[in-house]
Amino acid sequence: MRRRLLLVLLLFSAAAVTAFAVPLLAATAAERTQRFVIDRNADLDRFAALAQQAETGGDDAALVDEVTAYVELYGEPVVVVDARRQPVAQAGIAADDPALADVLDAALRNQPAPTVPTVKPWSSGTVVFARPVGTGTRVAGAVVLRASVDRAAADVARRWLWVLGGALAAGVGSVLLVLAVARWLLKPLAELAVGVRAVAAGERRAHVPERSGPPEVRELSESFNRMSDAVTEAADQQRRLIADASHQLRNPMAALRLRMDTLGGQVKPAGVRAYDAGVAEIERLESLLDGLLALASAESTATEVAAGGREPEFADVGVVVADRADFWQVPVPDVPMLAVLVRCPESELAQVLDVLLDNAIKYGGGRVEVTVGADRAAGVGWVQVSDDGAGMTAEELSLATARFWRGRSDRPGTGLGLAIADQLARARGGALELSSVDGLTARVVLPLEPAL
Repeated sequence: MRRRLLLVLLLFSAAAVTAFAVPLLAATAAERTQRFVIDRNADLDRFAALAQQAETGGDDAALVDEVTAYVELYGEPVVVVDARRQPVAQAGIAADDPALADVLDAALRNQPAPTVPTVKPWSSGTVVFARPVGTGTRVAGAVVLRASVDRAAADVARRWLWVLGGALAAGVGSVLLVLAVARWLLKPLAELAVGVRAVAAGERRAHVPERSGPPEVRELSESFNRMSDAVTEAADQQRRLIADASHQLRNPMAALRLRMDTLGGQVKPAGVRAYDAGVAEIERLESLLDGLLALASAESTATEVAAGGREPEFADVGVVVADRADFWQVPVPDVPMLAVLVRCPESELAQVLDVLLDNAIKYGGGRVEVTVGADRAAGVGWVQVSDDGAGMTAEELSLATARFWRGRSDRPGTGLGLAIADQLARARGGALELSSVDGLTARVVLPLEPAL
């Protein structure tokens, strides 16, 4: 966006400066050319008047003196001829010069002189001016003046330098103004982008400055800060609600469990069934509370890791798999486990494996297989738990990591296990991948330890 805005503004500024400078250059050159022509035509008019007086009075001394003085002063040759092309006065040029033949013919025929081309800084050479001598339609002779354009070209070059210098200054000023405007417009947007990334990364109460940029952007910054505070507060309230509810219920639940255990030996045969159902419900509630606490802890860990609040820890997948497989009495392949170090604490990886192995044992068909692998090129390692149970449909797979989802109400459990595993994996930059082909396969993918 910054490049596009700068490009548009700079192109507009360049077009504006060009539209100002080019006509001014042309006008400057045209004005100096017009003055050059007017000055030489005035000189021709004076010589023509003197020639007319000489032709009437028969004395050409004044004309000769004037022509000689002019050529000595300005260095521009002048020749005056009569109607028969005989020189009356000449200095610096001869009347019989072949280069003047066409000009003299046109002047003696009282034809208009050709237009003088516009003088440019690079113009050089001379321009021939001619004027007939006489009154009315009677032509008594002609005056020819050969003028150099060098001085006029130098004047044009000097003026053009001033114009181009002004255009350059205007261009530099435009660039500075464009950069200032672009910074004024885009800096608040860049700060907003940083703030959005900070919120997405889990930073708490990420704020952006509210006193820069246009009023609309300042209002947007204020709204973003309020939103960031609201998101943080909502997350804190949710976390406190889960933690407080779990902790506050744990004491009454422990007391209830103690009383139920105390009543165990005093239950009459008719009430045993109800007593066992009550104990089962208490166990389910305890499991639910444990799951809520684990989920709240996983979400807190995800937030701290995303915000950079914790140093990365690494675990050897093979060691953790061997330990948890032994705990759950699940056979592992009779091959050495790969030495795969992933970016995840051993305790969290063990917690994820406990969830996957527990589900595979509960809902599988009896065969549970655990494998470990790594993709060094992609920089990830994984541990995979497969069973030969009924598996899940595509719709069930999309819901499996949702909180409290159990597929069927008659299934044991709280519906929090896969949600906890998924949250822990994502907190460490990984993912929980579920697929169902001849059973259910759950793969936990985690980033590898960076190579030294």
